Amino acid sequence: MLVLQVVLVGLFGLCLLLLAGFSLTQWQLTRLARRAYATTPTPQPPTPAEWPRLTVQLPLYNEQFVAERLIEACAALRYPPHRLHLQVLDDSTDATVGLVAAQVARYQAQGLRIDHVRRPDRVGYKAGALAHGLTQTDGELIAIFDADFLPEPDFLERVVPHFFLDEPDGPRTGVVQTRWGHLNEEFSLLTTLQAFGLNAHFFVEQPGRQAGGHFLNFNGTGGIWRRTCIEDAGGWSADTLTEDLDLSYRAQLRGWQFRYLPQVAAPAELPATMDALKSQQFRWTKGAAETARKHLGAVWRSRQPLSTRLYATFHLLNSSVFVAILLMAVLSVPLVFVRALGAEELRPAFRLASLFLLALAPLVFYFHTAWQQAARYRTSPGPGFVGQLVLFLAFSMGLSLHNARAVLLGLVGRRSAFIRTPKLGLLHRQGALQGRHYRTGRLLNGLTWLEGLLTVYFGVGIAAGIYLREFGMLPTHLLLATGYGLVFYYSVRHA
Repeated sequence: MLVLQVVLVGLFGLCLLLLAGFSLTQWQLTRLARRAYATTPTPQPPTPAEWPRLTVQLPLYNEQFVAERLIEACAALRYPPHRLHLQVLDDSTDATVGLVAAQVARYQAQGLRIDHVRRPDRVGYKAGALAHGLTQTDGELIAIFDADFLPEPDFLERVVPHFFLDEPDGPRTGVVQTRWGHLNEEFSLLTTLQAFGLNAHFFVEQPGRQAGGHFLNFNGTGGIWRRTCIEDAGGWSADTLTEDLDLSYRAQLRGWQFRYLPQVAAPAELPATMDALKSQQFRWTKGAAETARKHLGAVWRSRQPLSTRLYATFHLLNSSVFVAILLMAVLSVPLVFVRALGAEELRPAFRLASLFLLALAPLVFYFHTAWQQAARYRTSPGPGFVGQLVLFLAFSMGLSLHNARAVLLGLVGRRSAFIRTPKLGLLHRQGALQGRHYRTGRLLNGLTWLEGLLTVYFGVGIAAGIYLREFGMLPTHLLLATGYGLVFYYSVRHA
């Protein structure tokens, strides 16, 4: 019995230490981001004497609800026409093909240089499409927009000049990444919570990494690459599900610099259904684990400063936090019963458990996110901030089973197909899901039912803690039961 208690406490403590490590990284990134925001912002660089040849790549796969609006938005981008080339990289197998063909023909008739690029197969998925497109264009700069994005007309005019800032050793800016905006943040609780989490990345993590001189990542869309950077780093590869993160690390290990512009937003649509969100989360978390498996050794063998290697390690292993959350969560319920049986030696573990919320996500990290977001719109964080934070933490914990599975599959090298995230053409609260649903797979699978069982499991933990008057785990179990309940509810509702 004593051995079991020691094992339980040891595993629980290791999970908390891992979470605390990620939290310290977030706190440090917040400090760096605050310093960056406090300095005088970099003025908009002057326009280049000659605009470089630029290709806008639009990778599509069965995007019938958003393909037309994407092409219309990109056709409206302001740029010297003789230096601009639009490529619609269309791997679709549904009605999207006809819709795109009609749009491309319309703009070609107006004199726009735009091509409808079709491949005989979908080898390499998005990475393969991007690589194939490069062989059919002469662009020096490559802008990429996924199907759910709607760039503003001045996007290229605001971003391209940042490639021509003074670089005494020659051009080494390989990527300029912009912040994601949200077209349908207010559509539902699901989209609101996603926006809350993404804002932390774009308002704090990316500015913090840039301010500290650490590795950034291209976010897959809403940014521009220098073509020579892509080629020098080895080109697009489909051996991970996050081809963007993979190429980002290869390029920066080769000495290329990345720039991030929080002042420029690229609006995009958030997944509005649970199957869409789960497919996106699976791809992001498994792909990050695959990229960590691929590049962590190279990071530590590089001559980068120790701090940069440490930040890169936490960056690449960030999705592994879900494994720690899941393990800690499962262990927390039996700990309530063991502690109630009089195991005084477990009292320190329960005291540590009370610090779990601080270990998971420091309030200052998310408050600074909300503050910077509000500053963009000359407001202040609203009274609903605390409620959003609590629900976001709960929802993130509720996804831990789904995401932990993805992480473990990535770490062991299990290959899986690239499943795109369905886009439904939703704006704010306009539109309805009926008639626009696109399935990525069975939503009510064994994993979903297990999430429902875990909701009950953590409900038992709540009841046991109240009955046995052991309240150390109560906040954690409330969050877990709420989070898994939300995930299970939306999975059933959207099925």
